[in-house]
Amino acid sequence: MNLGQRASSFRSLIRDRDAKFTAAFDEIFAGEGVTVMKTPPRTPRANCYTERWIRTVRAECTDRMLIYDERHLRSVPEEYAEHYNAHRPHQSLRQRPPDQGEGVVVPLEGRIQRRKVLSGAINEHHRAA
Repeated sequence: MNLGQRASSFRSLIRDRDAKFTAAFDEIFAGEGVTVMKTPPRTPRANCYTERWIRTVRAECTDRMLIYDERHLRSVPEEYAEHYNAHRPHQSLRQRPPDQGEGVVVPLEGRIQRRKVLSGAINEHHRAA
């Protein structure tokens, strides 16, 4: 799916003020009805959540694997995002993943099973049923 097919689902694009983003870049999105918003000048923390996400994906995922083609490049971040939101512990959430509710309790007894994610680049561990 290319930008033209997905552009209707975007309302805005937030980008920094890097020189690599030219006026032609902004016009492509504006032509699709997407509002381009620039982060304020000299505010490195304005895009901190995105920067942290990119750093995490690179450190835990893409820096550890060889991407074969465009299809693989699209599937890897999707699979990692599923792992990130459904299984990976987050320190700010008391070592729980974002998609797990507060009331979920993991039993301490029982056999543990391993599930490979991203062809074994990451392993998830679950209690066996």
